[in-house]
Amino acid sequence: MLSLKDLKKLDRDDVLDLLGLETRRTTAESALPALGIFAAGVLVGVGVGMLLADKPGTELRGDLRQRIQGGQDKLATAINNARGTETQQGAGSTVPPGSRTTT
Repeated sequence: MLSLKDLKKLDRDDVLDLLGLETRRTTAESALPALGIFAAGVLVGVGVGMLLADKPGTELRGDLRQRIQGGQDKLATAINNARGTETQQGAGSTVPPGSRTTT
């Protein structure tokens, strides 16, 4: 049987274990290991893909650099077009857009 000293030393997990219960795992406790395994798989996949690539490393890096730069250019163009639409809508106003106040 448990003495008073033993009861004072028990923590929550010990009490739950005596009752045949356990603490519930949080979503983070179950999702983080799965996310880590997924990330490791992605890294292994990228490594195998680089090893099996049909181009030397310098050519492959150059192609990737060009694709990324092209994506950045498209994004910048889209942003500029969106900003151009905003400025055309407010073209009749002489107040700069950042200093407008509402009353």
